[in-house]
Amino acid sequence: MRSSGSGKSGGRGNPRGSGGNRDQKQGQGRPRKPRPEERRYDVGPGATKEGPKSGRTGAKPSGGSAQGSRSGQKGGGGRTAPGRSREYETRIEERNRDRYAEKKDVRPPKTFPGAEQEGERLQKVLARAGYGSRRACEELIEQARVEINGEIVLEQGRRVDPEKDEVKVDGLTVATQSYQFFSLNKPAGVVSTMEDPEGRQCLGDYVTNRETRLFHVGRLDTETEGVILLTNHGELAHRLTHPRYGVKKTYLAHIVGPVPRDLGKRLKDGIQLEDGYARADHFRIVEQTGKNYLVEVTLHEGRKHIVRRMLAEAGFPVDKLVRTGFGPITLGDQKSGWLRRLSNTEVGMLMQEVEL
Repeated sequence: MRSSGSGKSGGRGNPRGSGGNRDQKQGQGRPRKPRPEERRYDVGPGATKEGPKSGRTGAKPSGGSAQGSRSGQKGGGGRTAPGRSREYETRIEERNRDRYAEKKDVRPPKTFPGAEQEGERLQKVLARAGYGSRRACEELIEQARVEINGEIVLEQGRRVDPEKDEVKVDGLTVATQSYQFFSLNKPAGVVSTMEDPEGRQCLGDYVTNRETRLFHVGRLDTETEGVILLTNHGELAHRLTHPRYGVKKTYLAHIVGPVPRDLGKRLKDGIQLEDGYARADHFRIVEQTGKNYLVEVTLHEGRKHIVRRMLAEAGFPVDKLVRTGFGPITLGDQKSGWLRRLSNTEVGMLMQEVEL
């Protein structure tokens, strides 16, 4: 039986025989070229191209663990790790730094002609105001329903300044800035303030999850229910409560009769109160059940407890009072304690009411 490790020539031994045979054969002809696993990879002064004199230096020692094999490779008898000089490492670092430094220069994006103009595109402003997608707002422009400062817009891409330009859709002013408008059906017992130091339930309890600070438009008595507006549009809130604009409010009052026929005339002519006359703009009986009457009173004044005081002075104390309308905003089927966002049409009608 032939041994794979014998140095005898002439036999067909294991092709992976000892390195002695090959060295003897290569010694007779051209110089022996080291195998890849025998090459040394160290660089720098004194480095040689010849491989180690011994045979397969990276072979696993018999009976050794994987950890031992790895440690053996790192040792003096195994393959040496690449040894780079400090100057070589410095050159590589500088080259990489220069290569990646060039990528930091970002080219500015190409802009369409006129991008340097001031203002925003009209369809973007309309979309932000809640008139639908930008495509839907472009259709509004195509239908000649949009105007800027009294001029109907017919071309797309028109730019506006939300701070200065007046934008209207179907004749109603658009709130071009980030304004919010809500209607709350205030329940009885809720204080008409955004905060209450005494800890009572107030209007602020219904808008605690809003990012922007809202405030109420006017007030309602604690025991009066119905519509109260909340917004962050200061000028609109001021005008809605200013006597100059005379925004009408409508109330439903429950009183006990019998009610004389001339009650409406007396209220329209004016009732003398301690702080002057108070006049109703409209009065009608909505419902009658025996001696119980549900009457509707509309007036544009906003003095404290004015409806209760007027009816009490006329001889009909109010048992229950609900405000069903504030200008063009009506209560409808909105449930008690519910908050709803006003539509763009409603906001436009409010602004039209106070000449905004």
